[in-house]
Amino acid sequence: MTDLNVDGMALAPGVVETIVSIAVGEVEGVASVGSSAAGGLRSVFAAKPSTQGIDITVDDEDKLHVAIRVDVYYGYALPDIAAKLRQAVADAVSSQVGAQVGSVDVYIDGMQFAR
Repeated sequence: MTDLNVDGMALAPGVVETIVSIAVGEVEGVASVGSSAAGGLRSVFAAKPSTQGIDITVDDEDKLHVAIRVDVYYGYALPDIAAKLRQAVADAVSSQVGAQVGSVDVYIDGMQFAR
């Protein structure tokens, strides 16, 4: 994603991804954003949330299209988690950035059994 301009404010590429990552991490049942296998030690010692597994594009109407890849905990209804993720991401981006979200695609890449 290149710089996003919203109401005369330019946002660097990592800003929106970080907002999305935090919103996703707050949804109950989500174990990790991105592949848990790829996170490794870097994610343990990182100062900010990982934006791996988040892809954001902007269409011709300046709407954001977000794709997120997550691992979830066993025991949660997957359609419910996906719906909560879509809502959390749309709300976070709308309230913190002021941009419209055209779509949020959720990809569940794995499941974890222990908490």
